Amino acid sequence: MARIAGVNIPQDKRVEISLTYIYGIGRNTANKILQETKINPDTRVKNLSEEDLNKLRAIIEKRLRVEGDLRREVMMNIKRLKDIKAYRGLRHSKNLPVRGQRTKTNSRTVRGNKRVSAGSGRKPSAQKT
Repeated sequence: MARIAGVNIPQDKRVEISLTYIYGIGRNTANKILQETKINPDTRVKNLSEEDLNKLRAIIEKRLRVEGDLRREVMMNIKRLKDIKAYRGLRHSKNLPVRGQRTKTNSRTVRGNKRVSAGSGRKPSAQKT
């Protein structure tokens, strides 16, 4: 099993796709890394030599901030916004959309799927004796 940046990347997928399993690497970054190392993006991970894997590891560890470091940085940025009581920080702490989306409708993903419907307002009738 190929392990890069503390993540087991899938063996049967193309290298281009399997690199995206690492937090902080998308398709664009994966393609740039593969161009730099001169590895064909269509090859499967199981067909890569140990030398190719070492090249990939070296570039990712040297040049990119991935996985734990990147997650920590993002969390620190959000914490900073909350500490200085910025508008975006308040939205983060209230679990509301941060980037200006409307909230009267939509925003189910951020607020959770809370579909609360109001009752008729009528009180239940008295119990039978």
